[in-house]
Amino acid sequence: MPVPTAHTEQTLTTWITTRVAEYLRRPPTEIDPTTPLAEYGLDSVAALSLCGDVEDHYEVTIDPTAAWDYPTVRALAGHLLAELEGQG
Repeated sequence: MPVPTAHTEQTLTTWITTRVAEYLRRPPTEIDPTTPLAEYGLDSVAALSLCGDVEDHYEVTIDPTAAWDYPTVRALAGHLLAELEGQG
């Protein structure tokens, strides 16, 4: 049985930043976790895909509007951390 990984806001921020950067075709270093994703031009299709990636990777169900409800990488990471902690 695999040992569960302890998630932190920093590890989640790094993972989300990497995914966002892939969708935007930019290096992760260009993504500021405090800048609204809409300012980078993240569209609704990419936002929904990001939510799907989160669900697949972390095996947690999140609202498809989470990327808009939590509009920055940092806010989304905080929300995801709360969801993951709620599962345990």
